[in-house]
Amino acid sequence: MPWPLLLALLLLLAVSGAQTTRPCFPGCQCEVETFGLFDSFSLTQVDCSGLGPHIMPVPIPLDTAHLDLSSNRLETVNESVLAGPGYTTLVGLDLSHNLLTSISPTAFSRLRYLESLDLSHNGLAALPAESFTSSPLSDVNLSHNRLREVSMSTFTTHSQGRALHVDLSHNLIHHLVPHPARASLPPPTIQSLNLAWNRLRAVPNLQDLPLRYLSLDGNPLAAIGPGSFTGLAGLTHLSLASLHSIPQLAHNGFSELPGLQVLDLSGNPKLKWAGAEVFSGLRSLQELDLSGTGLVALPEMLLLHLPALQSVSVGQDVHCRRLVREGAYPRQPGSSPKVALHCVDTRESAARVPDIL
Repeated sequence: MPWPLLLALLLLLAVSGAQTTRPCFPGCQCEVETFGLFDSFSLTQVDCSGLGPHIMPVPIPLDTAHLDLSSNRLETVNESVLAGPGYTTLVGLDLSHNLLTSISPTAFSRLRYLESLDLSHNGLAALPAESFTSSPLSDVNLSHNRLREVSMSTFTTHSQGRALHVDLSHNLIHHLVPHPARASLPPPTIQSLNLAWNRLRAVPNLQDLPLRYLSLDGNPLAAIGPGSFTGLAGLTHLSLASLHSIPQLAHNGFSELPGLQVLDLSGNPKLKWAGAEVFSGLRSLQELDLSGTGLVALPEMLLLHLPALQSVSVGQDVHCRRLVREGAYPRQPGSSPKVALHCVDTRESAARVPDIL
């Protein structure tokens, strides 16, 4: 083998990661991944799931990056059980599927490198203020708990502008407290917020959050009108599927969302609206899902209100896509190409006559 090729192969083997196991706390599993020349750098993933509450506090290796403490019937978590060698360098922590009903305000205060925290499938009823301020979190999963009222200020983290993804789905939330305009801490950098399957009767006040993705699926929202999405001009994806009510869409209900690209209104068989004008202002909308809404016929003048629309789903398994017909060539001065929606019933794979709007 030529020397340059052999040298390149040796370097590739040295730099790429290799996984091995190492001695660990009884019942836990420790997997070590090494990096760099001569395996000079290592990270350990520790799995202590399903062992029981007696393991806490559990000693972990100094280079632990991810720790799984799920399904251990843990009833409390505080600073003392998340301290010691190895904890200060944690990047990921899984506390899901336990019996936590509360967390200490300082529980995660020593986890200065924590990016991912999973507290889902517990019994948390409240979140202490400034719970996450000491960590550079980018992903917080609080789904399937018993939260009723949540303050957005709770999610102000030590992220230095990093995008934060928060999952609050499947709780009992009926009210979100907005971040105070004159608060001492900056507003949280939440870009993705999942509020699906809660008890919200109105779109919460989420002003000043840099949101790009928002899900309100399965909430009992009564009406969506002007002002519902004030301060969310940067939103690109909005899901309002399967609302537990008879939602009413008023004129200009989405007018504060000029950058919205995807809107999901599926699974609302009793959806009520006042015509295509409800979509006024959605200049960037490309995908619209109206499947399962009972609105089988396409709204008149739909494309005039949605100039960027590329596809729309309606009725049951009917998908429409945008077509542009150039017409005669050369084009006459002042003329414009015809825009059509070409619809196909995916169950029958039979094309319908295009609706030219």
